Amino acid sequence: MKLALVHDWLNQRGGAEDVLETLVATYPDSPIYTSLYAPDIMPDVYRAWDLRPLWSDRLPGIRAHHQPYLPIYPLAWGGLDLSEYDVILSNKSGFCHGVQHDAETLHICYCLAPTRYVWQLESYIAREGLGKPAEIALRPLIAALRRWDYAAAQRVDVFIAISTDIQARIQRYYHRTSEIIYPPVATDRFQPAATVDDYYLVVSRLIPYKRIDLAVQAATRLGLPLKVGGKGRDLERLQALAGPTVEFLGYVPDDDLPDLMARCRAFIFPGFEDFGITPVQAQAAGRPVIAYGAGGALDTVIPGQTGVHFTEQTVERLAAALDDFDPAAYDPAVIRAHALQFDTAVFQRQIRAYVERAWGKFRPARNAPDAPIN
Repeated sequence: MKLALVHDWLNQRGGAEDVLETLVATYPDSPIYTSLYAPDIMPDVYRAWDLRPLWSDRLPGIRAHHQPYLPIYPLAWGGLDLSEYDVILSNKSGFCHGVQHDAETLHICYCLAPTRYVWQLESYIAREGLGKPAEIALRPLIAALRRWDYAAAQRVDVFIAISTDIQARIQRYYHRTSEIIYPPVATDRFQPAATVDDYYLVVSRLIPYKRIDLAVQAATRLGLPLKVGGKGRDLERLQALAGPTVEFLGYVPDDDLPDLMARCRAFIFPGFEDFGITPVQAQAAGRPVIAYGAGGALDTVIPGQTGVHFTEQTVERLAAALDDFDPAAYDPAVIRAHALQFDTAVFQRQIRAYVERAWGKFRPARNAPDAPIN
């Protein structure tokens, strides 16, 4: 089985790149196609990969500012024919699922999210702080991109979703079914601590859509100790909202994160995320999570067993959840056992099994186009 990996862009590091790194470890002999690659920004280990950037990588300034080139990506991906491969495995949040291939190639899309600025323009603009003029200017372009994105999704043979929320969006926007395989989390980095200290914890990029303001204001209102790890453009606003019980830690090095999580009373996760890795990390360290009950948190946090959900993104709801919270009611061993189902090794086993199963069904069906793969 000759397999190609496909990834939207490589000029920033986040959850999508964590998934890609695990896919490369799972399929180390497979090339990786991407619309752009900024080697000075990405980890050095990427230089050893068989990376194959598209022609879009040569456009001026695209590696530093890829958003202005939004109309280019459908052209770049739509012009890439990967029919030489048996299987295409795309790691998609943008447009990379639009690659071309013939009927002899199986395309499996690991869908991190249907393209946000295509299907959720208003929330994306609010999330990025772009404002109403940007929304008005983008609407005609987005309408055309939406048509292209939908058509590209119909060429995909099978979809995998990262959460029940993404599964619902794949159905809503693309009218396609999918199977869920949760993203990989390196749970072995985290272990419960012998003692727990008196603080709540948030670790996140400090940008508005993460809603760290809810945690800061709720802790300030209740006089609870809160440590906030991370940096970002929202820092000054959050500092202005914070009372004396809130401490801003700045960037938390990877080596310091496990101990910081293991000793907190509980981890607070107030944003809406497609999946959300930090709540799983906190649970791997044996700590309960207080999460906004939406998105990936509905899959990763079990009320009454590994944490609680608050039902509205308001200071009042989060403050009420904090006021009622009893960390002694949770068993660290039970919490950690739940987190282990999201471990990297579990992901690798599941993705291998899915690809092999789909390929096994696809091969005899190649000459019978109407035969189902799922």
